[in-house]
Amino acid sequence: MASALREQAEGTLALVPPPIANDGHTLRILMLGEVANFSGLRRHLGLARAETLVNEVTARSRIALAEARVRPLSDRLIAIEFEARGVEEAEAASARLQRSFSDPFNIDGEHHLIRLRIGGGAGRDCDGEEVRLVEAAEKALAEAREQGRDVIRDDAENENGIDPLELVQELPRAIEAGEIFLQYQPKVHVRRQQVASAEALVRWRHPTRGLVLPGEFIQAAEQSRAIGKLTLWTLERVLKDQRALAEEGHALPIFVNMSGVLLADACFVEQACRVLGDEGARVGFEITETAVIRDPESAIRHLQRFADIGVAIAIDDYGAGLSSLAYLKQLPAKELKIDKLFVTQLTSSNRDPLIVRSTIDLAHALDMEVTAEGVETPAAMALLSVMGCDMIQGYLVSRPVEIDAFRLFLDEESHLKVLDSQRFSFLRSDRLWKSA
Repeated sequence: MASALREQAEGTLALVPPPIANDGHTLRILMLGEVANFSGLRRHLGLARAETLVNEVTARSRIALAEARVRPLSDRLIAIEFEARGVEEAEAASARLQRSFSDPFNIDGEHHLIRLRIGGGAGRDCDGEEVRLVEAAEKALAEAREQGRDVIRDDAENENGIDPLELVQELPRAIEAGEIFLQYQPKVHVRRQQVASAEALVRWRHPTRGLVLPGEFIQAAEQSRAIGKLTLWTLERVLKDQRALAEEGHALPIFVNMSGVLLADACFVEQACRVLGDEGARVGFEITETAVIRDPESAIRHLQRFADIGVAIAIDDYGAGLSSLAYLKQLPAKELKIDKLFVTQLTSSNRDPLIVRSTIDLAHALDMEVTAEGVETPAAMALLSVMGCDMIQGYLVSRPVEIDAFRLFLDEESHLKVLDSQRFSFLRSDRLWKSA
């Protein structure tokens, strides 16, 4: 969805110039409205009728927000554009739109409530950068899904409020002060019905800025070479948590994201190997395709060095970058992760199922297991299982959680509740796939 929206921001979604005068204080607002209960409505109404629901959603939104420009983006997503004097006005518009959806829709003689999830971005009218505004709205929509409430992000304020270089300068202090911490997100093997591994994700709980996400400091850490120290700290923390979990009966491989900058750094590679020891400590590295393409010769050599001590290599975000079969067949990788942009639209797209199925077949031919990222619905999980996908990761199973919550997740075998409750839908998804 993200890349599609950015393409539209450069084309059909280009923001219309605001009709009100630009006084330097006007905000351009882009809200993305998503039908939160689309899957349930589709099961009741059928595929063909569900695909037209967006027309009713668009029509009611235009009535509720007469000053806005509303257009459909997909069968469950609309874009709402308007101008405001402040974020408070945008939040008021969001609330007004939500009130209009409190009345049920008359759909073919039946009354149904359509629940709308809203994420919005606000940018200065003088910026003229549509793509950045779309990205802010996408991030807000992702936060809205996680938090269960509407989110409006002031992109202009965020841009001026956090200096990434300042954050990087604070990193050493933050590590010492315990502000940096890890969250873990499990990967579940569908056929074996067990947690196969977990991904460690770095977070920063800043004393004055609150939660700082990786997107706000990782790139600057790469540019300032602080990324090496941060990654070594992550490895040491993972090893400590991994030992604690193993003592409680949960001996799991844990994967750490590896920057492309570090793949070309022979000194870091040796430091990491010393931390991990001769056996690799059941730790894996997730790397992106672009990380390899940056310096293929060094990357492949260093990845082989890791593989030689037992470190598992997973190719992350496959399909989002410049997928190259020439590099793919040379990498000592045992796992391929399909980017979530193909998974989130899996059950509502004609092309994405074909891309996903062919990717799964390709990975299996290269003796790799396949993980689908961003699995959020039972229908997507069922279809992936039918296609032969080995593992799933996403909010359907668990959001990223800190170590205590992750330990509880493992103790209670929470993943089984998701898998067991959806067995009935596998056959239906098989028919859906074969008819696609």
